[in-house]
Amino acid sequence: MCCLVLTSATEDSELKKFCSKNILVILGFSSIIAVIALIAVGMTQNKPLPENVKYGIVLDAGSSHTNLYIYKWPAEKENDTGVVHQIEECKVKGPGISKYVQKPNELDMYLTECMEKSKEVIPSSQHQDTPVYLGATAGMRLLRMENEQSAERVLAAVSRSLSNYPFDFQGARIITGQEEGAYGWITINYLLGKFTEKLSWLSLISQSQETYGALDLGGASTQITFVPLNDTVESPENSLQFRLYGKDYTVYTHSFLCYGKDQALWQKLAKNIQVSNSSTISDPCFHSGYVKTMNISEVYKSPCTNRLQKMLPFDQFQIQGTGDYKKCQQSILELFNTSYCPYSSCAFNGIFLPPLQGNFGAFSAFYFVMDFLNLTSESVSSEEQMIERMGNFCSKSWDEVKTSFPGIKEKYLSEYCFSGAYILSLLLQGYHFTNDSWEKIHFMGKVEGSNAGWTLGYMLNLTNMIPAEQPSSARLPHSTYIFLMVLFSLILVAVFITGIFICNKPSYFWKEMV
Repeated sequence: MCCLVLTSATEDSELKKFCSKNILVILGFSSIIAVIALIAVGMTQNKPLPENVKYGIVLDAGSSHTNLYIYKWPAEKENDTGVVHQIEECKVKGPGISKYVQKPNELDMYLTECMEKSKEVIPSSQHQDTPVYLGATAGMRLLRMENEQSAERVLAAVSRSLSNYPFDFQGARIITGQEEGAYGWITINYLLGKFTEKLSWLSLISQSQETYGALDLGGASTQITFVPLNDTVESPENSLQFRLYGKDYTVYTHSFLCYGKDQALWQKLAKNIQVSNSSTISDPCFHSGYVKTMNISEVYKSPCTNRLQKMLPFDQFQIQGTGDYKKCQQSILELFNTSYCPYSSCAFNGIFLPPLQGNFGAFSAFYFVMDFLNLTSESVSSEEQMIERMGNFCSKSWDEVKTSFPGIKEKYLSEYCFSGAYILSLLLQGYHFTNDSWEKIHFMGKVEGSNAGWTLGYMLNLTNMIPAEQPSSARLPHSTYIFLMVLFSLILVAVFITGIFICNKPSYFWKEMV
């Protein structure tokens, strides 16, 4: 280079000054480039987007009640994971829609309050672009088994009512138990961010995340869904295949109709009547001092219990609670037929169940009941602790329980002993969780502010918001963003220090070069 040619002392001094100036200019440009890079990375990562959002409404028409959920998401990112959030929940006053089979005209008033609330929450300019979906679950599945025409009349009345609102009504339908399980699994894993790869330093290494299994309990059915080890599912009817965000999933799912907590209680009462020769039944699943008189016809009106019907010399019977958890559990276990299994492993009633794998999210009635009983905390992590607490609760007198929980309706309060015992029996004896695997059950009410349940997964599927492949463009992973910010900052500091050093000690710099 010209700067290394031997010259006279004067020429050498002038040349050094010239080269030093050029080096400082280069360092100055480098500083400017580093600053620009810092600004560019920051703006790319945190670029403000215009408020362009979309909304969606899903009604969960369950066996005992109906809930309405409103979801919101940024339109530009609808194929990203975790961007859809629940912004409103409205509990429809009254029972499930299947109870309106004799009075379908009342369904219009039944839905009014929550639909009017939806009109207030969602901007009027977006009403006509907001899809509305109604999915009916096990209560309507049972009604359809009993009388298909009656079920169709109820759905038609619901559809007429929802079509009168200014939204984009997409229809009301009865979803299958398999769909209910699958959509619940999609919901919790979407909200937990399990469908996208976990990116490490500089995105050079990516790791697939293990998904959560889903445990759902309603009034008329219960679902279990998870990805089994080695994708092994021996019964084709229990296997589903998904391709989500570039990864294939083989999922096991099964819905046990008639094994929701309400229908399970009816089954137990029907069995009690079968073996009793008296119109008075002592029941260990109700608190001591609890007394209730019921019509026999009420017990046998469900397709879940009519197979147990027998001729009796009385039309009514009386329940007298005795409050004994262990005896209650014994009577519940009679609901699970474990005498045969045509596969390598089964849950109950001859239904295939592969070995449990990974963590599970337990939601809906699993959460509501266990939360009431204060059994969802990490401090209660063993089977023994659960049984001890349940034993203490069930042994309380009915008067004591009513005094302790004055704000809860007696119908619900009286059934918590049974419901808690049923959940433990279902999970431990039905699904074969053990004392060791119990800690892998996570009772979830909400995940990232959205209710855990099938409704979000249902909407994501119907609006095609979960792509089969990874979106082509996405924000920088946080680790990469931090690395680039640190890198350009270090370059800027290094350039600044080098410039100061050259200015203060040019002779040292040139001595090193020569």
